[in-house]
Parts: sequence; structure tokens; C-alpha cells
Amino acid sequence: EGAVRGQSAAQREQSLARMKTLLQATGFPYHLAHLEQALELPASILRPGLGGSGEPGPSYKEAVEGFIQQQRQEGDGDGGTSLPGLGTRDTPAGPPAAPHLPAAAQTQELLRLFEAVETPTAREELLQMLRIHLILQTARTRGYAKVMTGESCTRVAIKLLTNLALGRGAFLAVDTGFVDNRHGDVMVVRPMREYMAKEIAFYNHFFDVPTVIAPPLPTKRREKPSIHRLMERFLLGLQEDFPSTISTVY
Repeated sequence: EGAVRGQSAAQREQSLARMKTLLQATGFPYHLAHLEQALELPASILRPGLGGSGEPGPSYKEAVEGFIQQQRQEGDGDGGTSLPGLGTRDTPAGPPAAPHLPAAAQTQELLRLFEAVETPTAREELLQMLRIHLILQTARTRGYAKVMTGESCTRVAIKLLTNLALGRGAFLAVDTGFVDNRHGDVMVVRPMREYMAKEIAFYNHFFDVPTVIAPPLPTKRREKPSIHRLMERFLLGLQEDFPSTISTVY
């Protein structure tokens, strides 16, 4: 996401190399994907089926299976099944490979898409939408049935009030709950939602857990902050004087 967050190519390569080093140190398999890859997904994958139930429609499933099969056929020559440009490492042995960024044309296309969005709130929503679609498609391609995300109690509380302000109250249960199973074959779970951001920061500090901090989305001159940022400032400001604010909202 470095391109839309205002990072240069050198800064993106540095962040990517650091992320690879941290992930390799865990000993677990990991998969790195660039936000530009979300633009390569077929439109039918980004739209759920028209069925009345919560299950994805047949056209959606066919699109997902067809896309995965196509990527597997294209990856046969390389011995892999990854999305285009997807960085992966299934074994922790050896030094991390050199960072590889998407083509400049793809990055420019992504930047033009974000520049065409008029408001900061809409850009935040677009970023979240592209991110979740790319994560879900990567999980499907790799054969994972569950995805764990790292939202803390603080982030969940901010998201709850933000969704209310955006008129999305009907989806609060799945947007902020422990389990989000509206995506059909991939379940999203939030195991960190019981811990506040300050607790996580203290744990990382005392146990020397390295972190990578992503910069916020840049705003244009004289442009008002997004609803997401306003809610974050509001809740964190109250939390300083009233320590039970986050837990009460949550």
C-alpha cells in the first residue's frame, strides 16, 4: 500500500525488505502482495452473486474457481500458483529475496484511481475494499479457509463509530465481531479484538517485538480529514482523560 500512502519506490523497497525479514524470523509461511494486484482481479470476483441468501452466487464461485485455475496454469511454468507479482516463502531457510515492486504502469494506474476519488473518506473506503478483496483472493488461491486480522479493541471501537457515521449500522456485527463469515468460503476472524492498542504497544516494547508502521493516506491541501481520522482523534482524545472510553464503546 506504500504507493497510495505517499511512499517513494526506495521507501517501499525498504519497507518490503524489513517486512520480509520480520516474517522470515517467525518461521511461518508468508505471502506478500502489492495493492496493485487488486486491479488485476476480474470484476466478477469483486461482485458477489445476486442470490438472496448470504452464500455467494454461482457466478461468483465460477469466477473465483476460473481465476484460480488460470493462475495455476500460468504458474506451472514457474512451479508456483501465486497471483501475478505475489511474493511468497513457504520455508524460513535462507536470506530474504531482493524486494520486487510492481511495474510502474500498474502503480500509476492505482494512483490515478485514488486521485479520481474526491473525498478522503471515499479514499479510505476504497483502500479497505481493495485490501480485503486482495487478501481474500490470496487466501483462496493458496487454499486457506480462515484469515486472521490484527484489529485491536481500539481499532474496532473506531471502526464501530465510523460505520455508524457512514450509515452502515446494519453490518456492525460482522464488521466488528470476532467472526466475519459473509465471504462464503473464507472466514475472517479477529483474535486481537480484546486487547487495546496501548496494551499491544507495551507488549511489543517490553518483549522487543519489531514492528513496521505504515504512514496514513496523504490528504490534499485545504482538504478536511476523513471520517475515519476524525473518529480516531475523537476517541483517542477522550481516552486520554477518560480511560474507559474505548472499552465502553467496544
